[in-house]
Amino acid sequence: MDQKILDLAAAEDCQGLLQLLQHMKEQEVGALITRYALKGKEIGMLMRAIFKGSPCVSNEGVCLRLFVYKHCMQLVESGDLQSDVATDMIGLLMLEAHQLPGATLAELASLYVDAIKGGSIINGKSLDLFPTILTVLASQESLNYGGGHLNGEEYKKQLINTLCSSRWDPKCVIHLTSMFRDVPLSIEELQFVMMKVLRMLPKLDLQELPPLVYQLLLLSAKGCKKTLLEGITTFFHQQDQLQKEEQTGTESMELEAVTVPQDQLCHVEGTVILHIVFAIKLDHDLGRELIKYLKAGQQGDTSRVLCSFNIALMLSVARIHRFEEQVFDFLKTAIIKSFKDGQFQQNSKFLQDLIPAQCNVSEMILETVSNSVFGWDHVTQSLVQLGFIFMDSFGPKAGPFGKVAETNPSAGKTPSQQTCRLGAKILLETFKVHEPIRSEILEQVLNRVVTKSTSPINHYIDLLSDIVISAPLILLDSSSKVIEAFDHLSYLPLSTVQGLLKAVQPLLKVSMSMKDSLILVLRKAMFSSHLDSRKSAVAGFLLLLKNFKVLGSLASSQCTQALTASQVQVDVHMRYNASANEALCLEILGSLRRCLSQQVDVRLMLYEGLFDVLRRNSQLAHTILQTLLSQLKRFYEVEEDLLPPLKLEGCITTQGSQIYLQEPLAHLLSCIQNCLAWYKQSLSHRRRDNDIDDDDDDEDSFQHDLEEQLDSITRRMIKSELEDFELDKSADFSLMSNVGIKNNIYAALVLGVYEVLMEHNFITSNYSLNQFENIISLFNRYHKLSDLLKEKSGKGKSPSSNKTARSLLSFSFVSCLLTALFRDNAQSHEESLSVLRSSNEFMRYAVSVALQKIQQLEETGQTDGPDGQNAEKIFKYLCEITRVLLWRYTSIPSAVEESGKKEKGRTISLLCLEGLLRIFNMVQHRYQNKISQFFSAVDVVSDGEGEQEDINVTEKAAFHIRQFQRSLMTQLSGDEEDFNSKEAQLLVSILSTLSRLLEPTSEQFGQMLTWTVKICKENNLEDVHFCKGLMSMMFSLHVLRKSPVGLLQEMSRDVHCRLGDIDQDVEIEEQSHFAMVNSRTAAPTVVQLILSQAEKVLEEVDWLITKLKGQLGSDKELTDDNSQMSMTREPAEKAIVLQLGTLLTAFHELIQTSIPAGSCVDILLKELAKMYSILTSLVKYYIQGYTGHVAHLPARFEKLVKLSGSHLTSQCYAFITYVQNIQSETANFGGGPEKKKDKKKEMAAITAATARVLRETKPIPNLIFSIEQYEKFLIHLTKKSKVNLMQYMKLSTSRDFRINAATLDAALQEQEAEEIQDEANEQSSVGMDENQENREPKKKKRKR
Repeated sequence: MDQKILDLAAAEDCQGLLQLLQHMKEQEVGALITRYALKGKEIGMLMRAIFKGSPCVSNEGVCLRLFVYKHCMQLVESGDLQSDVATDMIGLLMLEAHQLPGATLAELASLYVDAIKGGSIINGKSLDLFPTILTVLASQESLNYGGGHLNGEEYKKQLINTLCSSRWDPKCVIHLTSMFRDVPLSIEELQFVMMKVLRMLPKLDLQELPPLVYQLLLLSAKGCKKTLLEGITTFFHQQDQLQKEEQTGTESMELEAVTVPQDQLCHVEGTVILHIVFAIKLDHDLGRELIKYLKAGQQGDTSRVLCSFNIALMLSVARIHRFEEQVFDFLKTAIIKSFKDGQFQQNSKFLQDLIPAQCNVSEMILETVSNSVFGWDHVTQSLVQLGFIFMDSFGPKAGPFGKVAETNPSAGKTPSQQTCRLGAKILLETFKVHEPIRSEILEQVLNRVVTKSTSPINHYIDLLSDIVISAPLILLDSSSKVIEAFDHLSYLPLSTVQGLLKAVQPLLKVSMSMKDSLILVLRKAMFSSHLDSRKSAVAGFLLLLKNFKVLGSLASSQCTQALTASQVQVDVHMRYNASANEALCLEILGSLRRCLSQQVDVRLMLYEGLFDVLRRNSQLAHTILQTLLSQLKRFYEVEEDLLPPLKLEGCITTQGSQIYLQEPLAHLLSCIQNCLAWYKQSLSHRRRDNDIDDDDDDEDSFQHDLEEQLDSITRRMIKSELEDFELDKSADFSLMSNVGIKNNIYAALVLGVYEVLMEHNFITSNYSLNQFENIISLFNRYHKLSDLLKEKSGKGKSPSSNKTARSLLSFSFVSCLLTALFRDNAQSHEESLSVLRSSNEFMRYAVSVALQKIQQLEETGQTDGPDGQNAEKIFKYLCEITRVLLWRYTSIPSAVEESGKKEKGRTISLLCLEGLLRIFNMVQHRYQNKISQFFSAVDVVSDGEGEQEDINVTEKAAFHIRQFQRSLMTQLSGDEEDFNSKEAQLLVSILSTLSRLLEPTSEQFGQMLTWTVKICKENNLEDVHFCKGLMSMMFSLHVLRKSPVGLLQEMSRDVHCRLGDIDQDVEIEEQSHFAMVNSRTAAPTVVQLILSQAEKVLEEVDWLITKLKGQLGSDKELTDDNSQMSMTREPAEKAIVLQLGTLLTAFHELIQTSIPAGSCVDILLKELAKMYSILTSLVKYYIQGYTGHVAHLPARFEKLVKLSGSHLTSQCYAFITYVQNIQSETANFGGGPEKKKDKKKEMAAITAATARVLRETKPIPNLIFSIEQYEKFLIHLTKKSKVNLMQYMKLSTSRDFRINAATLDAALQEQEAEEIQDEANEQSSVGMDENQENREPKKKKRKR
């Protein structure tokens, strides 16, 4: 039978074929096709023969063809056929599909839909035919459907709709997506399909996602790119969230949300990202759509845009040159905006209550870095680029004159600093996890350190230090790059050299070649002609001496030296070669001796660094002290009878006609004194531990000689008069002559020597009465010379000469001295300490030096002298000083102090307060992680050794706040003439600083706020600065609890009462909320405070409106959730209206107030313009809502518009008129009776007055424009909402040309009166017989 069919087909006998097939049953035809298909031979010929014998003109033919189609579809889907046979069969069916009638096509399409619904599609091969059937179906003119008729296109749409509404078997999703690529779809149909496939994503296995995304990307060539990108990014963001929840242990509510292993998920995400990037390379529109989608989403929920997957995707897209700049610009903008938003929200309780906290962007990016280990090689290069872009763009900038503003690494509050730090973290984490890219990161960091000599590079040096600590041994592979950087040391600034060497110091211990290269470079630099190069060499050599220990040196615990993070020592499994270190150190000391004959800067560096070397390397003590002694002998007068004991003339040098300091003698003595004190202490340690040899007698005698010299200098310095140094009252101290310069240098040296000797005598005294008397004698000499210098420099009118020179007393000694002076109650010490305590000047000097050291520590993070860079010790001394200052201020009332003799300058109490203010500020900025430790240490009641674990910072801060509150209340409760304004201001500043440590939700914070408000309401002080400080503190506290608009409203009423109304006939009802607002403080102080707070409120409202607009934009996509979304927006909308309404009433009071001309008026006009701009912004928000059908107009908004019309706009025009009047009066003032001025001067005065008026009236047009814009958009909203909002607005005043009738009458009457008076005066002077000619002009004048 089958052969007969094939023969008839070959003979083209259609009629015979038709008859033969009519006699065959469908099952027989089916069996025939199945047999041929399984054999894989001649199936094409057989099917062509069957189609020839079943023409579509007859019903039988159509039925047979339909059966063949159905049978072949089942056969192909069964999977029993070879793939080429199945492909041939489908190809034939596609060709013949165009001949099938519409009803048959519809039946076949329905069959496919049922098969997909039933999940019987297994391998998807039969789906290749479906697009052809749908295409042919769409071309049909009319088809029966549900009792009616549809054209083919509409029928196809109904089929696709049915298909997308039904349940799909996850196994066939990829086949279906691939199939839809060949179906001609309208945008609406494509949207249906896309949404259906995207909804299926969670139901698929992870491994099936990349191929499905690939098919979707191919499908997106037809359109709906945004839908696809949004769906993919949202899905992977949700998967990451589920993964995080599982890691943190939170149980997911969804039963099917069983998370997969993280590594699998990350591998899949990486593959998906590669597919998307490949698609973007081929279709740039897809890339543009991605950036557009992310930029739009940035306004709404940032966590959806800046999630780990999206960042990785963006960084991969950045590898495409066309999108590189756009991507990095977007990431820079998005991240700095996210940090700014976070900071903005953190500073306002009002915003915190309304908007949930934003996602942590740093965490998201660092998560991308950690995920990139799972084969995301396409991301790493961009990560490095991003890290450097952040560090380059947001790193510290050079200040004026190229000066680098010192930034404290622990503070980092500003968004720019946070972004820069994020860049450093990205690079560090990338360095740790990606080996291939390490050398590139290191090279780029070193390049920036070496080349950016004019701009700040602290952040790069910190990064380099972190890299070295994280992987010192790995860095040895890149040692050539570090050695190459050493070659540039001679040309780099000193600070850069010190930072670089500290950062790479751990490497020097494990790499001999690196150490040798550095020593060679430093030796060359030591002989350089450039001063900076020689200073760099000294810095490098001192660092080496500190870190290469000689055998027998004291352990670091005995030296009480804590290593800083950048000096972490590396453990290397090799023998510690101490003898080689000794040779190296002695060789370096030999090189450093050259410095003793060089410029003063080089010598200073050496003297300041030797103490640290000695402490770290105690075996070098003999050599170091011997070197210092030989240097001192050059300036020491050996003869005991000769005065003075030091040869000052050898300390200066002359170059040409200029005199310079050559030897910083005081610093040399300071270095000797500190080294000697430490050496004696170390000897006593060794004696106690029986670790001292007999041959150390030489060293004892050596120490004895040094002590004798210092004692001799002390005795002779006390005996020496100022005349012995040629520094008596008649001496010339002007900086214009060489003699004056020489005398100034001598004076500075002598003052420094006095200070060093005071410290030496105190340390060696063991509370001896005799040595304490020496200290007072030395201080009296010091004080006398210091006063003489101040007196002489005061006449010189040079501001720089009035600056106090930095004290040479060490920070540790200052701490010890203050404790002894104020807190030492030991009976045995009382007699000797009374010598020091009897001098009020000495005690004030001790506190002022402490203040100077604290100020230096606050500005630079370190102090001069020993231990000045040791963070742990500095913190310890700081705590001790704080305890003393606190005790001194709280125990001795300033009133008692002032009742004694009046002192010149600030009292000790004021100095204590200033010191405490600086300390509290500094602890918050530099020692944030040690605040509880600080409070524990400064506790005056305990010994400072309390349990640090249980410290509650809020409670401790509140305890100190109460102490200072009592002091302030004492000030306020006294008589007004006893009020010390400076002390009160300092107290307010301290209270403000301490209040930042209180938890805003705590009870103590509430008490502090209540107390502050009460003080402002009850005290009527006319001190402007105190008022400003106190009210600023009140606002800063209030804003952390709730919005301050209520306070602004009350204060504005008070200001209105105190300053009067712009209409002088209006009487204002006397009322007072805040007594602090009085006629003296109201303008400009309080007005400016109100306006600055109003500006902040307006900024918050503006930010909130922008956020709502962003949400509105993203809500448009989700029309089914509109009601729910509008419910989430409603609290924010209500809060905005309430804020603006209350602020509007505050402005209503201010614009009726008779504010004097000047800055207050300008600021008020600007803020009014801003108010109208934000009202306009709110109106635009509602217009946007109506345009997208996602918003309605609440009644409270209508009330706000009504209020703006009745209370603001009408008053604004009256206020503008008032402003112009007072400005014209100010301009005319001073143009009195002196008419005959010099014309040039008169013209200059007129020009200046005109310029001032123009400048002052500039805000007026801006305000009027803002009002008109507001009214314009109100008209638009009226049309959209069908609510008449303009009924509350009055017609704007036309101010181009206006005649005020009352003003005109008054002016005419005044002019008439003046004329009559002039006439009467003239008549009386001339007499009654004056002729007619002289009177006629007067008549004319009257007529005129």
